[in-house]
Amino acid sequence: MQKNILVVDDDPDVVLMLTDRLESLGYATLSAVDGQHALEILESEKPGLVLLDLEMPRMTGLEVMEKLAQEQARLSNLPPIIVMTAHGTIERAVEAMKRGAFDFLMKPLDLDHLTLVMQKALEREALKRHVAVLREDVDSRYGTIVADTPAMASLIALIKRAADSDATVLLLGESGTGKELFARSIHQWSRRIENPFVVINCVALTETLLENELFGHEKGAFTGATTQQKGKVELADNGTLFLDEIGDMAPDLQAKLLRLLQDREFHRVGGTRLVQVNIRVIAATNRDLSKAVREGKFREDLFHRLNVISFSIPPLRDRPDEIPHLADLFLRRYTKEMGKPGMRLTEAALGAMHRYRWPGNVRELENAVARAVVLSTDREIGPEHLRLSRDQEEEPQVREASDLSYHEAMEHYRYYLIEQALKRARGNQTKAAETLGLQRSYLARVLKQKRAEAQKDDQ
Repeated sequence: MQKNILVVDDDPDVVLMLTDRLESLGYATLSAVDGQHALEILESEKPGLVLLDLEMPRMTGLEVMEKLAQEQARLSNLPPIIVMTAHGTIERAVEAMKRGAFDFLMKPLDLDHLTLVMQKALEREALKRHVAVLREDVDSRYGTIVADTPAMASLIALIKRAADSDATVLLLGESGTGKELFARSIHQWSRRIENPFVVINCVALTETLLENELFGHEKGAFTGATTQQKGKVELADNGTLFLDEIGDMAPDLQAKLLRLLQDREFHRVGGTRLVQVNIRVIAATNRDLSKAVREGKFREDLFHRLNVISFSIPPLRDRPDEIPHLADLFLRRYTKEMGKPGMRLTEAALGAMHRYRWPGNVRELENAVARAVVLSTDREIGPEHLRLSRDQEEEPQVREASDLSYHEAMEHYRYYLIEQALKRARGNQTKAAETLGLQRSYLARVLKQKRAEAQKDDQ
C-alpha cells in the first residue's frame, strides 16, 4: 500500500488538483488548508510525505517547519517535506531548505516534475529506513555484551571510558571471546557512531591482497587495475577501522601500518599522492604480541603504537556466571530466526554448559545454542541437543593439581570446590556457602584472597 501524501495549501483549487493527480498515481491523500490543521494531521496520521505551501494564513509553511523542529523528539520519523512557493518568495524557499525541506517547487506547478521529485523523496526515505533496519539488525546481532560479574562490569566501564577518546585500542584474548563485539561497542559508544565501522581480517588474505584491501590502488597499478579503487582505510574515514588478528600481519605491511598510525596518511598501491584520513584504529589479536616482539616477529614500534590502551578479554571458562544469560540471548535470537518460539533450556542443559570448558569461548556457545535449536524437535533443549565434547568436561584444576605439592594441591582443590558450588548456585555466594557448609563471610574472604593472588600474578 502506498504511503499517505499530505497536501497543505490554503487554495482549495490547488488542493483538489494535487489530490486528484496523486490519487490517479495510486497514492492515498490527506489535505489541510492551513498550518495548524497540518500539524494536527502530522501528529495523528503519520503521512509518508508532505507537500507544503509557504504562504498560508494562521501559520506559514516556515512556521510549520519550525514547530516540527521543536517537536522532533516527540514526533519521531518525520516525513520528508517538499515546499511549494509562488514567484517572488524564492528567498523563503531557500530558508525552508536550510530548515530541512527536501526540495522546493515554484508555482504554477509542473505536475510531471512534481511526480519525479516526490519519487526521489520517497526513495530516499525508504533507503533511510532500510539503513536503520540494517543498523538495528547489526546492533541486535552484536549486542551480547553482558556484565553479570563484577570483573566484567569493571572491564566494560573502563572500555566505555576509553571509547570517549580517539586513542588506539588493542584488544587481547583467545579466539571467540568477543573481541569484535567489544570493538563494535567501542565504536557505538564513541563520537564516531554515525560514521563507518570497517572490519578487516589481517590473516584472511595474502600479503599482496591485504595491502590492496587496506590501501586500495591506482588505475594501472597492476594487470587488471582498470580503475582506481579505494581501500578500507579510506572507506573508514571519520569512522573506526578494526584490524582483526593484527598479530598475523606480514612484516612489510607492519611498516606501512606504522606510517598510517603515526601520520594518518598513506599511498594507494601504485600511487604517489598521499591520502590523508581521520580514523580511529582498534586492533585485536589472540597472540602474545610481547613475545612476538621478543622473537622478532612483530615490530616493537608498531606494538607501542597499538598498545596505547589495551584490554584483555577473559575466556568464557573464567566467566561461568555469564553462560546462562548469553545462552538465553542466543536462544531468543535463533528461535526467532528459525520460527521456533517458546523453546527453553533444561536444567540439565544448563548444568552441562557449566561443566563444559568452552575452548571456542562465546562463539562456540553461540554455535551450540544454534545447533540445539535446529536439532530439538520439541520445546525443551537438553544436553543431547547441545552435543558438547565430553573431553572438555573435566575441570583443569583437577588435572593440574597432580603437578603440585600436597599443600599446594589442597589449596588448589579448595578453590575448585568453591568454584563448582558457585556454578551450581548461579553465582549466589550465600547458596554456595550453604551447599559447602561454610559461613558466607569465610567464602567471600577466600574469593577475595583468590582475586588478590590473581592480580598479583598479572603484575
